[in-house]
Amino acid sequence: MTPAKWVRIWRERLPGVVLELVQVTAGEADGLLRERGADAGLVRLPVDRSVLSAIPLYEETTVVVCPKDHLVAATDEADEVRVEDIADEIVLHPLDDTLDWAAEGREGPPGLPAFERPATTGDAIELVAAGIGLLVVPQSLARLHHRKDLTYRTITGTPQSRVALAWPEDATTDLVEDFIGIVRGRTVNSSRGRRPEERAKDGAKGGAQGAAKGAKAGSAKAGGTGQRKSRQQPQPGRQGQKAGGGRRTGGGAPKSGGRSGKPRRHS
Repeated sequence: MTPAKWVRIWRERLPGVVLELVQVTAGEADGLLRERGADAGLVRLPVDRSVLSAIPLYEETTVVVCPKDHLVAATDEADEVRVEDIADEIVLHPLDDTLDWAAEGREGPPGLPAFERPATTGDAIELVAAGIGLLVVPQSLARLHHRKDLTYRTITGTPQSRVALAWPEDATTDLVEDFIGIVRGRTVNSSRGRRPEERAKDGAKGGAQGAAKGAKAGSAKAGGTGQRKSRQQPQPGRQGQKAGGGRRTGGGAPKSGGRSGKPRRHS
């Protein structure tokens, strides 16, 4: 993801609440949210909906990564490669693969399996560069691991990775709601969000501070998907609270039992 737009809007709306972005691997994103290491995150579906709430954002294009001198690279960039075109090729299947092959009725990617599975997508890219095989990944991961000696082409007949905004279901704070609104494009005065004056209080009270974590889930523009966390420091208690029976003043209706002062004379 390239979250710069969302971060900019956050800073405009809540200038006193710091938003911190940190990257983790796609496989670590779910655990990070469960352990409250982040308030919200951009992740790849599926996630455990019994624990996490998630709003699907988009589906990402799937591509096949190959050396520039490979036959697949000869395919015009405007055309798509079919899974049948790589049926006789060794196709690497990293252990951190983010594509749901089971949804397509497959145990893994098309083609011939390699002798062993690479530990990570980064390791698989190195093997592609060494001429060991091809790799099918979401487009953002192909861009993240870009090398001058490699290229990629869009491929059909494969699952597409779905990117979502997720957060712990039992920790939907006001700041999380603010970030959801920004990601979904709500305006500052949206009826579903907090009023501007309510948001301003978060930045005005006691140096409130937030944080966000990131995950290399990917998008169509860049590599890592950013997990975002917004956390406030404990706020000082309210000042000027009164205890005991203070005297009530103004606005009260008079008690029954007569008026004070002289009666008015009627003419």
